[in-house]
Amino acid sequence: EVQLVESGGGLVQSGGSLRLSCAASGFDFEDVVVGWFRRAPGKGRREAVSSLTSRDGSTFYADSVMGRFTISTDNAKNTAYLQMNSLKPEDTAVYYCALQKLARSRRLVSLPPEVFFESWGQGTQVTVSS
Repeated sequence: EVQLVESGGGLVQSGGSLRLSCAASGFDFEDVVVGWFRRAPGKGRREAVSSLTSRDGSTFYADSVMGRFTISTDNAKNTAYLQMNSLKPEDTAVYYCALQKLARSRRLVSLPPEVFFESWGQGTQVTVSS
């Protein structure tokens, strides 16, 4: 059974930083895509924030976080991270990590949408005060 557990959320002032972690069990990081999503207050759908393909290390970011957020993985620990710097109040949301195996014949060319991923964590709250 695949389990993803996020941690690292919290309350931070505007301009501050947080690092989110996503620990995976029952799933190794070989040939996978790791994604981070967020759902802002009052929003129904999750917004794609960033993704990383373990095979080649390629990354994608939403325009809203480009240059401020960095996705990474520690494959030995089966853990993904999202380093968030220069946080803004509009970054306030519940952040989710997601994992999906990627067939060797496939290659991502853009940030994958929510429907691409089958395995999800429970989410961690990030609140940025102004």
